[in-house]
Amino acid sequence: MFIIIYDFSMAVLMFLFGIYFYKSKGKAARFLSGYNMKSADERKKYDENAMCKAYGKRMMFMSVPFIIGIIIDIQYQGIGCWIAWGIWLIMFVLLLIDRHKRER
Repeated sequence: MFIIIYDFSMAVLMFLFGIYFYKSKGKAARFLSGYNMKSADERKKYDENAMCKAYGKRMMFMSVPFIIGIIIDIQYQGIGCWIAWGIWLIMFVLLLIDRHKRER
């Protein structure tokens, strides 16, 4: 039962962070690592609102593996959590690769 609650809390947390980023109108950009270290002149080159909306959508989508994990954990305790974290880790690495390509 604990694992289902854990999966659920991770899904809610990721979804709420996504909503915050999506609706922040660019104010959440200060929480993006690397971006907050840029000078004011470099920040002017970016559309903070569009960037926060893109990251918000991605964060909301990153809650889906945990929802799938809940469904699997109902039948097979613990396996769904491992699968959810595995999928989430792959999604996170893909995000880092995409971000690295965009910065070049």
